Amino acid sequence: MAQDTSAPAVPGEDRSRRTVLVAIGALLLGLLIAALDQTIVATALPTIVSDLGGLSHLSWVVTAYLLASTAATPLWGKLGDQYGRKKLFQAAIVLFLIGSVLCGLAQNMGELIGFRALQGLGGGGLIVLSMAIVGDIVPPRDRGRYQGLFGAVFGGTSVLGPLLGGLFVDHLSWRWVFYINVPIGAVALAVIATALHIPARRTRHRIDYLGTALIAAVAACLVLMTSLGGVSYPWASWQTALLAGLGAVLLGAFVLVERRAAEPVIPLRLFRSRTFTLCAVIGFVIGFAMFGSMTYLPTFLQVVQRVSPTMSGVHMLPMVLGMLLSSTASGQIVSRTGHYKVFPLAGTAVTTLGLLLLHQLDPSSGVVLMSTYFFVFGFGLGLVMQVLVLIVQNAVPYRDLGVATSGATFFRSIGASFGVSIFGTLFASRLGPRIATALAGQPLPPGVSPARLAQDPRSVGQLPPAQAAGVLGAYSASITDVFLYAVPVVLAAFVLAWFLKEEPLRASVTAPDTTEVLCTNPVQRSSREEVARALSKLGSAAGRKDIYEKITARAGLDLKPAAGWLVLRIHRCGSVEPALLAERTRVPLGVVAEGVRQIEERGLAARDGLELRLTDRGREAAERLAAARQDSLAELLGDWWTEDRPTDLTELVRELTAELSGSDAEEPGDGDARRPVPRTPARSTASAPQRPRPPDRTP
Repeated sequence: MAQDTSAPAVPGEDRSRRTVLVAIGALLLGLLIAALDQTIVATALPTIVSDLGGLSHLSWVVTAYLLASTAATPLWGKLGDQYGRKKLFQAAIVLFLIGSVLCGLAQNMGELIGFRALQGLGGGGLIVLSMAIVGDIVPPRDRGRYQGLFGAVFGGTSVLGPLLGGLFVDHLSWRWVFYINVPIGAVALAVIATALHIPARRTRHRIDYLGTALIAAVAACLVLMTSLGGVSYPWASWQTALLAGLGAVLLGAFVLVERRAAEPVIPLRLFRSRTFTLCAVIGFVIGFAMFGSMTYLPTFLQVVQRVSPTMSGVHMLPMVLGMLLSSTASGQIVSRTGHYKVFPLAGTAVTTLGLLLLHQLDPSSGVVLMSTYFFVFGFGLGLVMQVLVLIVQNAVPYRDLGVATSGATFFRSIGASFGVSIFGTLFASRLGPRIATALAGQPLPPGVSPARLAQDPRSVGQLPPAQAAGVLGAYSASITDVFLYAVPVVLAAFVLAWFLKEEPLRASVTAPDTTEVLCTNPVQRSSREEVARALSKLGSAAGRKDIYEKITARAGLDLKPAAGWLVLRIHRCGSVEPALLAERTRVPLGVVAEGVRQIEERGLAARDGLELRLTDRGREAAERLAAARQDSLAELLGDWWTEDRPTDLTELVRELTAELSGSDAEEPGDGDARRPVPRTPARSTASAPQRPRPPDRTP
């Protein structure tokens, strides 16, 4: 019997795998605090503004974070490519934690808003770098599995964030909404320092600092105009006009800079595509409606419905559930059917209905009614959010795949900033006059005035029941009117969706991850990374048996799927021991035995003790199967796989072919006969040292 020469190497492989898992865990912790900060604050906002004063500035607690993280995201991505992601990720954690501590220590709204912007700068880096580092330490064939974990973090925080925010406010202090980041971030920082080892690779960029600064300044001017106009200054004031004019001038300067930039933040050529332009506008509107409502619904629940912060988080769950269900289902349906136009239409229509229903809420609305309205609204948002990214990816050439994805999600992020700002302006401009009208001519308790009631919701508790009911009615009408004013904007998106042209869907365009649906930050991946994500997902998630039936037919070989997989497995590992192979994989022993019998009868493999090795004829068959596997992957790329395709696309397909062919990711089970078998890491299926895998060239 031949000696198992590779067995000693397995514990080292296991240690390497454990190191990767520990590093992934630290990345998930970093992502957790950034994702949590997007949802945990909403239920604490009514208490925060009551403590610090300034209900009219509530929107800026959210907007400052959104603007800073959106503007910083592309910079973090390119700086990570150029200078190494590990140090930058550590810097992002430190910056985020400093911002978190300062937010917890803030003594007034001005300080809190400024510190939220600092926190947003770090948060943008945590999100984009954590996802990019996965590409550095995980081979393409496994990235889909790990990216799923990142999606789960966003899904989990969208549910847990509002609940945790309410719990901290009820049982500790709103300041713990920010302090909770410190212990989690400290653990992530320590683990990253010791366990994360990233291959030394650098990609030179000509970073568009000026373009980034200009687009951030444009957004800040316009958001300031919409948040201050009608509240701090009249709409016809010189201050409002100055902000509008400055925004227009800066926008013109941005266009000029982007025309000359080597690597623009948003390549202007994208706007030549009608599909991209329409999706950018629709995405802007969806971000506008989603984050504007998510910011002010907890205020309605806590102030008008008089529920606790914790229970306001519970009441928000139907909206999150509706959004998760419809986004997941719509992405899967589009990926399988190839038809997508119905979802932007249905999504904007249902979102409009949801806004109209939210407008009907009042102090007497019951829990079941509110939950139903919240669910309908969330369901509408989910129908359109995920599909927009998919439509954009399907409409652009390969070279623009990465920037088009980031561009589409960038406009949704900017829309979120505007939504929170404009919702806040409409709410604040109507609340004061309505409270004054409700209390006109009535004596008020000492220390209570209409102005104070408009700035501090808790002071409503000092009023007699009749007066309190009038003030709560003013709060209710001011908040729910905001949803009515958003209806024309979403209806405009509904009209624009009719102009989307439905084109044949490329097989390699798959539903985005949950991270792209729930994250407020723009997605930052290169075109190569986008294709790697899609191909690895398709290559490992499709029917394994079907894959090997197709590639053996393409290679002109009359082999069963298990036999084709075995040939590639032996070619990959050097040799295999069939009994151990069945034990360590999920392929039943009977299926493995049948494959072994066939390749031995055909003279493709021969016994060496208990092990199988390929013959010359078997090696030739393996080369033909590998070529067929590569061709089958290339077919998924459609018109991206042309004679003049970029070199990195060819390298990616070769790399995935080498990693997927004969791997555990594509075990050709026999339908229901597949059975999960515990793996035994103490022994190896290979009796010769494994062939080195191609290096991960992902930038």
